[in-house]
Amino acid sequence: MENRKLKNSELDRKSVSEFKEAKKTPIIVVLDNIRSLNNIGSVFRSADAFLIEKIYLCGITAKPPHKDIQKTALGATDTVAWEYIEDTLEVVEKLQKEQTKVFAIEQAEGSVMLNNFKAQAGEKLAVIFGNEVKGVQQKVVSASDGIIEIPQLGTKHSLNISVSVGVVLWDLFSKISQDNREQTYMTH
Repeated sequence: MENRKLKNSELDRKSVSEFKEAKKTPIIVVLDNIRSLNNIGSVFRSADAFLIEKIYLCGITAKPPHKDIQKTALGATDTVAWEYIEDTLEVVEKLQKEQTKVFAIEQAEGSVMLNNFKAQAGEKLAVIFGNEVKGVQQKVVSASDGIIEIPQLGTKHSLNISVSVGVVLWDLFSKISQDNREQTYMTH
């Protein structure tokens, strides 16, 4: 059996204006002091793939436009809404005041494994990803509404941040999409 790869022209992707008008997944990404511009670009691409509402860039996290961000973002900085706020803690407090549940993605006491995490229907989520070496700042972890941990079974203690973002966004997106499908079926 031969399965022909689809051409880009066959993928029926949204235009920039269609993306901006589309209903977004109620997830916000917060980047806490990310050093690698390639990682930042990858986060934008993952956020674009799952129609994420917004990205907050904090601390030393670089901002678009920058050629090294663009290299991996492939134009996603033009689609995904983003804002730079220097202090990550300020972003956490702002989101909480807006009734967004904020979760640090970290290995910490009291964490919930990602596969066991249940999003509440209709709830907007924010997920914070930390520095490639130090992770999410302790004061930010402490201020969060909870901690989500990605299960890891090997010898390493962490995943690359861009991989972590992809794993978490896919998991949350699929759970939220499933919840929305179930609610739709229940109301019809």
